[in-house]
Amino acid sequence: MLKCAAIVLMIVSLLTMGASAQTALKSPVKVIFDTDIGGDIDDALALAMLHALADRSEVEILAVTISKDNPYSAVHTDIINRFYGRPNIPIGVVKKGKRPEDGYSKTVAMRKLNGEFVYPRGLQSGDDAPEAIGLIRKILAQEPDGSVVMLSVGPMTNMARLLQSTPDEHSGLNGIELVGRKIKSYVTMAGEFRPGAAPEFNIHIDAPAAKTVFDQWPTAIIASGYDVGEAVNYPAESVEKDFGYVRDHPVAEAYREYAKMPYDRPTWDLSAVLYAARPDRGYFDLSEAGWITVDDKGATHFAKANDGRHRYFILPTENRSRVLEAYLWLVSEPPRNNSSRQGK
Repeated sequence: MLKCAAIVLMIVSLLTMGASAQTALKSPVKVIFDTDIGGDIDDALALAMLHALADRSEVEILAVTISKDNPYSAVHTDIINRFYGRPNIPIGVVKKGKRPEDGYSKTVAMRKLNGEFVYPRGLQSGDDAPEAIGLIRKILAQEPDGSVVMLSVGPMTNMARLLQSTPDEHSGLNGIELVGRKIKSYVTMAGEFRPGAAPEFNIHIDAPAAKTVFDQWPTAIIASGYDVGEAVNYPAESVEKDFGYVRDHPVAEAYREYAKMPYDRPTWDLSAVLYAARPDRGYFDLSEAGWITVDDKGATHFAKANDGRHRYFILPTENRSRVLEAYLWLVSEPPRNNSSRQGK
């Protein structure tokens, strides 16, 4: 009798453990990724990281939108999405936006072998992709309220235009109302919060858009400043040794094209991706609550306020090696789609 009771207790315990394990499972973070890929190399590394996190079911990439007006940025994005086994991720592009010089996307997109493009693509030019704001509005209208993390690592052109958008066939809400209803939080690589520092590039390139966003965005904003990315460099050694699982890699090739190898590059955009996916893992501290503003010169300023919705990242010195390790593992992770290994 005692033996039977013990068996029953063990079964109940195992069932309880199974139920606890199931309740511990988290739904993927729904992300819209807005990027100026093709400028600095960290955008390409950030997109690779997002795909690795998606392979781990930590994020769901709802769309990638391009915030720089360059026809090769969307093509390179499409190439990377396909390389990682996600050819159906919608891609939207900015129209009549800023057009910084291209650092690598054209070279990667246009490279041919025996007269054929090295990398498969669905887009032949960014001109073939839909406009970003309409795409974002369509996707947000389909998602549950308060479920999407907006993640941007470039100029805030698309974000400002989203706020200024009017009701359409997808939603009867204006931009601010739609963002307020559907967006959980906005994580961005933008700004410089050290006193007296020069304006940060993503803010400076379209300061009016940044000012609009920080003034009008209706949900929480968490910003990763210039100093955070500057503190952790992605090593050339990883590019040389960790991407050899395939002959042609559209991210590793971009890294080699961006500057003369070997070089270690600061990782500004990766911090925003890591926090968006894993906000509760302690990689970064956050400032007190407050408000971020942008002045006429494009410099960012932060003022503490109990009712503030803005915070910025703080990277403790003792966390740098841990953050770098996460970057290395995620950025260099091979796709789970085995077709990407062909040609090795």
